[in-house]
Amino acid sequence: MPISEEEAISKVLASAKTIAVIGLSAKLHRASFGVTETLQASGYRIFPVNPNEDEVLGEKCYARLEDIPEKIDIVDIFRRPEFVPEIVDAAIRIGARAIWMQEGVEDEKSAERARAAGLFVIMDNCIAKEIYKRRK
Repeated sequence: MPISEEEAISKVLASAKTIAVIGLSAKLHRASFGVTETLQASGYRIFPVNPNEDEVLGEKCYARLEDIPEKIDIVDIFRRPEFVPEIVDAAIRIGARAIWMQEGVEDEKSAERARAAGLFVIMDNCIAKEIYKRRK
């Protein structure tokens, strides 16, 4: 019997150690900044991916997903949907375990490609809200 999406999310969050945050901004008012603070406070090792930043939240910023020298468990996407296909392709190439598209980010074709490559996919959902939900 397949597990529910809620169970799958719990399993991914419990087993993940590293999260690449695509589009992380150093601007405090941006959702990506607050969500990534939550990820760090929850014990995840974060890897900012933004070619326009050098460092965010005390972590070196990488221009591309492929530049990260460590294995990535979750690729968390804070970019508009038109950028998702290239991000998903990069996530597949590096062997990430999951794609997480934040609220307002959906791309069904890219999600299908990621699933076909064996990645777990969540769309239009905030990873921080899921973490808070599981703390109760």
